[in-house]
Amino acid sequence: MKLAEIRKMDTNKLIKQVDDVKLEITELKRGIVMGESTNVRAVRNKRKQLSRMLSVIGEKLEKEKI
Repeated sequence: MKLAEIRKMDTNKLIKQVDDVKLEITELKRGIVMGESTNVRAVRNKRKQLSRMLSVIGEKLEKEKI
């Protein structure tokens, strides 16, 4: 998901999306440990996506305070 798409999303929808991405990361890690998957880069990409979402949420919440 691109940063522009993330910025267009509503804060509540973003928070729900963050929970979904965290679950996906957990599932990917489980799959790697169990030997079902060898795609370690997918975990890295999901973590970057999570970081982008959390950054945008922080920006939006700070704007709401002002």
